[in-house]
Amino acid sequence: MRTTTKPMPQGGRCAVLLCFVVAASYFIMVSPVAAAEGQVAGWIPWWQDTKGLKSATKNIDHLDTVYPFAFEVTAQGELTDKAGLDDRQWRTFFRLARKEKVEIIPSVMWFDGAAIHAVLSNERSRRAHITAIVNMVEDGDYDGVNIDYEGKLPETIDYFSLFLKELNVALGKELLTCAIEARTPPEDLYSVLPNPLRYANDYKAIGEHCDRIELMTYDQQRADLTLNKTRQGLPYMPVADDAWVRKVVTLALRDFPREKVYLGIPTYGRAWDVEVAPDWYRNYTLAGTLNPPRFVELTKEYKVKTGRSVGGDAIISYIPKGSPWARVLAKERVPKNTPKGYEVAAQALSYATRTGTTVSVRFGSYSDAVSAKRRLTIADEYRLAGVAFFKIDGEEDQAIWKLFK
Repeated sequence: MRTTTKPMPQGGRCAVLLCFVVAASYFIMVSPVAAAEGQVAGWIPWWQDTKGLKSATKNIDHLDTVYPFAFEVTAQGELTDKAGLDDRQWRTFFRLARKEKVEIIPSVMWFDGAAIHAVLSNERSRRAHITAIVNMVEDGDYDGVNIDYEGKLPETIDYFSLFLKELNVALGKELLTCAIEARTPPEDLYSVLPNPLRYANDYKAIGEHCDRIELMTYDQQRADLTLNKTRQGLPYMPVADDAWVRKVVTLALRDFPREKVYLGIPTYGRAWDVEVAPDWYRNYTLAGTLNPPRFVELTKEYKVKTGRSVGGDAIISYIPKGSPWARVLAKERVPKNTPKGYEVAAQALSYATRTGTTVSVRFGSYSDAVSAKRRLTIADEYRLAGVAFFKIDGEEDQAIWKLFK
């Protein structure tokens, strides 16, 4: 069911960002396939817009909302169009989207905490920033705006809430959607709870002033100390673990109306260089952010298997070319009962433990269609409004789209 106007508030308005929706409001998903009958939305990133637009065009029948991930903000609060939304390829796509009654809601991104505070804490600059956003929406005849302001300072919390309140009013009937960072429960995030515990987002205010809320339930990495301990024994640097996602949603629903929450689902992954010491995988260094096709290429290049973590990510492990450990570890036996995909990592741990030597192994964790299907189940369990995929760039696992047929 498509909608281009603000929903009637229930206990306040709500906002959404970053979305790829699969269940409509109050729609209980019986299965991931049934979710295809609900709403679907997704971000198209400016840095890969040509491939993203091609993929979105191909799958336009499955989409209800597209978020051109387009606008960045200067230190003065001015908007910069990184995507070139006036370019022919975007204008062609917008015509198709409108013909198919697909909402077009550009994202406004800002990641400079100090600049965000400076602009939003000053009434004049805040109002000027709001005016710039409203003018952008009106000039482009868009269905609303998607706000993605990250890295905010704790002292900005009330000013950000005020900004959302004023922006929602200024937008009138157009939608305000908000991408909100996933909040790990404090008892899992800290070994010693800070006192006082300070946040940069007022969840209750966000739930009131935003028309939709996208929970960015990805880039978990080592945020959950409890799961880090529970999952020890194998490399653990998840994009998103099902157990962590459930924790984040449970906490968020204390303040967010569930009928306005969209579950964020990633379509990418990361590769890590893991320092392997005797008996444990000690340190992780980012080697790169990769999409599923590249991970598939790596399995062929290094003749390794793709596995599945307990938490739902697809995983691989291998020794990069040029590594001094390649020949040494190739002679090491794979321990019995090693889960698929972890074989090379297990060889490294076995060698390190046996010899007392610290070695290095490459470990990849990414989200594919199987991961997405598991997250659809979670959205079903919590009766959320839908799900949100980041990102549609032509390199998402194409099997994802089969979930909506």
